[in-house]
Amino acid sequence: MITILRKHSRWLMIVIAILAMPFCLYFVRTDWMSALRTNTAGKLYGRDISAIEIERGGRLFQLARNLQMSEFLTELLGQWHPQRAKTQSEAEREAGQEFAIDLMILHHEAEALGIRPTTTEIAAVVTKMRAFRGDAGSFDLKKYNDMVQNALGPLGFSEAQIEELAGDQIRLDRVKELVSTGVTVSPSESRTAFEQVYSKFEVSVVRFKTSEFANEVKISDDEIVKYYEGAKEQLKSEEKRRVQFVAMTVSEAQKKLTGKERIDALQKLSDKANDVAQALAEKNADFVAVAAKFGLPVKTTGDFTPTVPDPELKQDSQLIQSAFQLSNDEPISEPIQAADGFYILHLAGITPARPLTLEEAKPKIVEALKARKEGELVTIRAANVAHDLGEALKAGDTIAKTAQKLNLKLEKLPPFALADELEAKASPTPDTIPDLPMIKNAVADLHANEVSDPLATSNGAAVAVVEKRDPPDPAQAAANRTSLEERILRGKRAMMFSEWLQERRRVAGVQTTAPS
Repeated sequence: MITILRKHSRWLMIVIAILAMPFCLYFVRTDWMSALRTNTAGKLYGRDISAIEIERGGRLFQLARNLQMSEFLTELLGQWHPQRAKTQSEAEREAGQEFAIDLMILHHEAEALGIRPTTTEIAAVVTKMRAFRGDAGSFDLKKYNDMVQNALGPLGFSEAQIEELAGDQIRLDRVKELVSTGVTVSPSESRTAFEQVYSKFEVSVVRFKTSEFANEVKISDDEIVKYYEGAKEQLKSEEKRRVQFVAMTVSEAQKKLTGKERIDALQKLSDKANDVAQALAEKNADFVAVAAKFGLPVKTTGDFTPTVPDPELKQDSQLIQSAFQLSNDEPISEPIQAADGFYILHLAGITPARPLTLEEAKPKIVEALKARKEGELVTIRAANVAHDLGEALKAGDTIAKTAQKLNLKLEKLPPFALADELEAKASPTPDTIPDLPMIKNAVADLHANEVSDPLATSNGAAVAVVEKRDPPDPAQAAANRTSLEERILRGKRAMMFSEWLQERRRVAGVQTTAPS
């Protein structure tokens, strides 16, 4: 028997390989199909990085958010911000791409430095993750199991990715420790920070609402024409799209499923969506014919814009976003996962943006001119009040007398310390007092009877005046000085890590390709 096997071993190996191939293709179908449809997403350390790598990093970004790894995310994305005004989904996608690249750089540099987290270290980090803390602050196995059963499957992940991110947290901490060696907090720095953070402020605010100046703004026809002539290239209608789509979604009964049953239902839909996508990837595939083959009804939207989406798609911003990424060269989307299942879109028509006539653009122009003029009036009024209030207080007038003389309405805030935000017993929240964090920041270096510069707020402007500033309670010094120094030290280390990461990105030669 052994002799026969040896004699025909080559032939047997060929047969085994042929028989195994369908199973291999089945189990890796998603990956190889995606690879066929994706292009290089950029370069890093002189090598191509694929869109699949970037997409996986984006899903890790989402998992890190689910795990409440806020400090980890903040430090990796510390200097990143969207390059232009974006929708929330666009900004999140771009943040995911930046996260993916920074994670690759962190891995590369940690490996070069010989940083390799051990299994014991990783387990310790996992048990301390905020998402798994129970009411007593200790590790809650039920929360961990809930995350594993309900949150990992939709992202295509397993427990291994939780451990992967824990390892990345260790890498970041070790690198941060190495690049910030020698950083300290001096006694004078500690004392100054403590006095600033734990001083008790009594502050009043004068607010100026843009709406209060609406009646003072007049827009002439000449101003409208002048604005139109200067901005004609930018004044265009929105591009419109029309798409066909098929939906593979859970039934009403399945919507109530949870845990493994829900994941299994979504997995079946994912498999079907991949089968449909594979059929649509074939040469000269007809969208309607393929949909009919799989028993999927094709729906067609009306013409819609990004700001006024079609009712059939408005339930998920990803669908709108994907519709406007389609082109005549690539008219069919990949399967798009929504809350209730998977969608595949087919571009049915494009109505290009066109220049607006003066009459069409007039409402937008009037709105823009009004907003600009109201903003200017608010800024001027706030600046004048800040100046007059400051001069009167320097001359020895009281705040109450000055406010009466200038006909100002003072809003007195509850006493606060900058440290309130650092501790569990926080004073009134930003939701209770509008713009409180910004006001605190503006008065941090001020003393009694000093006035802040005008502050731009969401609905106008504000000026803050410090009525009283009491020094910290000496009893707090021993209890809080050490923890404050630790915060300052962490901040310095985070800043140095951010600068180091920017330099490493430069050395890595990061190049990315904007998504089409």
